[in-house]
Amino acid sequence: MARNPIRAPGTVSSHKPSDVSAVDERPPTTDSVRRTKRSVYVILALFVLVINGCWAIHHYQFEAMPVPLTADQAGKRGFSEEEAMKHVEALAGLGPHPVGSDALDLALQYVLGVAETIKKTAHWEVDVQVDFFHVSSGANRLASGLFKGKTLVYSDLNHIVLRIVPKYASEAEENAILVSSHIDSVVSAEGAGDCSSCVAVMLELARGISHWAHGFKNAVIFLFNTGEEEGLNGAHSFVTQHPWSDSVRLAIDLEAMGIGGKSAIFQAGPHPWAIENFAMVAKYPSAQILAQVLLQDLYSSGAIKSGTDFQVYKELAGLSGLDFAYADNTAVYHTKNDKLKLLKPGSLQHLGENMLAFLVHSAAFSRIPNDKAIAGGQKAGQDTAVYFDILGTYMIVFRQRFANLLYNSVIMQSLMIWTTSLLMGGYSAAISLALSCLSVILMWICSLSLSVLVAFILPLISSTPAPFVSSPWLVFGLFAAPALLGALTGQYLGYQILHTYLMNVSSRRRGNLSQVVQADLAKLDAERWLFKSGLVQWFVLLLIGNYYKIGSSYLALVWLVSPAFAYGLLEATLSPARLPKPLKTITLLMGLSLPFLISAGMFIRLAGTIIGTVVRFDRNPGSTPEWLGNAILAIYIAVIICLTLVYLLSCVHFSGAKTSIILATCLLFGLSIAAVLSGIIPPFTEDTSRAVNVVHVVDTTGTYGEKLEPSSYVSLFSTTPGKLTKEIEQIGEGFVCGRDKVLDFVTFSVKYGCWTEDNVRSGWSELDIPTLHVESDTKADDRNTQISIDTKSSIRWSLAINTEEIEDFKLKDSTEELIPLGGKSSVDGWHIIQFSGGKNAPKTFELSLYWANNSTKVIQQNDKRTDRHLLLKLRTDVDRLTPKAERVLEKLPSWCSLFGKSTSPHTLAFLSSLPVNF
Repeated sequence: MARNPIRAPGTVSSHKPSDVSAVDERPPTTDSVRRTKRSVYVILALFVLVINGCWAIHHYQFEAMPVPLTADQAGKRGFSEEEAMKHVEALAGLGPHPVGSDALDLALQYVLGVAETIKKTAHWEVDVQVDFFHVSSGANRLASGLFKGKTLVYSDLNHIVLRIVPKYASEAEENAILVSSHIDSVVSAEGAGDCSSCVAVMLELARGISHWAHGFKNAVIFLFNTGEEEGLNGAHSFVTQHPWSDSVRLAIDLEAMGIGGKSAIFQAGPHPWAIENFAMVAKYPSAQILAQVLLQDLYSSGAIKSGTDFQVYKELAGLSGLDFAYADNTAVYHTKNDKLKLLKPGSLQHLGENMLAFLVHSAAFSRIPNDKAIAGGQKAGQDTAVYFDILGTYMIVFRQRFANLLYNSVIMQSLMIWTTSLLMGGYSAAISLALSCLSVILMWICSLSLSVLVAFILPLISSTPAPFVSSPWLVFGLFAAPALLGALTGQYLGYQILHTYLMNVSSRRRGNLSQVVQADLAKLDAERWLFKSGLVQWFVLLLIGNYYKIGSSYLALVWLVSPAFAYGLLEATLSPARLPKPLKTITLLMGLSLPFLISAGMFIRLAGTIIGTVVRFDRNPGSTPEWLGNAILAIYIAVIICLTLVYLLSCVHFSGAKTSIILATCLLFGLSIAAVLSGIIPPFTEDTSRAVNVVHVVDTTGTYGEKLEPSSYVSLFSTTPGKLTKEIEQIGEGFVCGRDKVLDFVTFSVKYGCWTEDNVRSGWSELDIPTLHVESDTKADDRNTQISIDTKSSIRWSLAINTEEIEDFKLKDSTEELIPLGGKSSVDGWHIIQFSGGKNAPKTFELSLYWANNSTKVIQQNDKRTDRHLLLKLRTDVDRLTPKAERVLEKLPSWCSLFGKSTSPHTLAFLSSLPVNF
């Protein structure tokens, strides 16, 4: 018997089988084809299922919290959120407690008291050692991310270190697991989330561990540090100066970039041991390598001016470990709304139970990998881990080497299948594939264009560029609806082009059929090619991810393999029946269920994180276009829609659902725009505030050597994009807003802000003004200058040094050298020293400057740059409210909050400078 040829899906053959009795060759009728047309209601039901399913997945994965336990329910060896919350209440009740404040001293005493109680109540075979660790001084000179172009100097810091070891295992003291977080908060927040919640979890963990540790083979060290908010100074001082740091084999950092929720691992490694063991024992695992991939790139590039103590442990100490962070409601980060009432019940229980299980499991190991040795070999090909959780219940971890084998296998099989299919399908199949890929490109172009267009328009029609901050659901109407409409439109354009081509092919191969039937068959064929274009899209992403060893490439694998398997199982056929049929609904359900299950919750979570960061997006107020934050969010949403809905949209065109989807998206977009324009939904609320700074500025810049009166005024500016018109209307106090007055705060600049024009003299005196005095200037071949610095009442200051004039420098106080020569980097021609310390920190310093040989030439070449005539720029901060600043704060609208950061000034700041030609 003659064998029937195998045909690639979507192609047509005029070959007749020899056994005519085996095939019904009656030509299909118009009615028989059109009866296969997919129902509108099925398509709409699929969209409703996807939307509700994604939201349910996100809720279960990130919103469903464990039940808080009481002390009786947890027992002596368990974790009780009820007990941990008592610590949060005590610490947050102190109000803001930044470095150098009385409130921080009280917080330290509280933690010390609890630590002493743990020591007294520990198991009799467990030794609990408590160390009140004082650091006189130090300099943090890491070169990446937050630290690029900076030296962070600290002085007079206090930490509490608690070590738990079994009494009868002498080797345990030489091998320790470090658990770290910080007690201090920024000046603008009480720090319930960042990071009193972390400290509270550690205290309750230490209590429980003290009743487990008699069976341990490793010590557990709990580091309650200060100075983290000023530049990770607490972790740096422990690693470089504490004797117990040499015994640490594994580091775990607890952080918060929001308040409460599930504390997730967003950084792990470099060695995979910690994440692998965490996955084995965690009760509520929450971890996504996608977050690590994104954040590491953003940190290292400097796009995010932030960092965690884990960076110090990994880069400076060479340790591996885990970095946890609370990330609910990221808009409250470092504002007044980082408060106890917004801390979601179950948040501490979630982190506490995960950490307790991990510590009990890990500390009992006879040998934890010596990561300090491993870190040096990381560049030589040390295997890393790929990890992600499923619904916050299960966790998948596999090593990169296995991932490479898996990805390469899928890539090779995909290439073989596609190559065979195209060879069998011939020229028409290759053209059809190319045109289907064109539909993907058009889908991306149209989706991105419409969503970004809305991002551009929104600041022009709204009172604020980001009207969705307090109501994140608005982004579905403002950005997701246009992105979906654009994706559908772009793919439909490609579908029409593909359909036209397939009609021409069909007219040659199916000449015995009517034109109407040929048109419908071409539509069915085009539908299948569009579905396959989605496979090609994810195949390309897998290829790129595998080449660059991107950890999150598993997403491309899942979104490629699962739909391809469903299509091959339910749609592909070797029968001689050549005519295409509509894709089965079960194919979509089977192919897309797993990808959405694994990724939907995480995609929604990342969108929420982006929305929250808009509040503090403009770190140099006025320097960033108002639409930029919206554009980033719009691009992200459009990308997710194009990536995830490509399969589903391919089934829309051969149905009557297009009109319904277009009307629904337009209606949703219109209602969202109407809500924004009408002001029904406020962009900010008392619990989700706009980030602002109110600073009384005393400016002596440009007056070196002259007896001129300093300029004194109150400045108001915001890191949230948008004008301050509404805020000024409510405050009054004679503020003028605009771009006329560029304010250089050394660590950042304000290009748009508001200021009072009255010369405010109350609340400060001439004795508070810092001085820069040239003690000597040796103008030999190697010119050097000695400068004395007196910061007067300030123990927190920033100094910028012009590195186009100065090749190197060193800094010392009255007793020791703080910054030695060598190892300096710069950004935009400046190296910045940020100093922070406790109440007994020094206030007088000696700065030695060593000039570059071509300094005069550099001045001439850059004389158009306004700040090139300055050699030094100094800002000193004082945590004091002047009468004028106090009145402004009292009138500040409830939807505004002060924002604090290591680079932000306090409420009173003095600016001074030293010119190049002094």
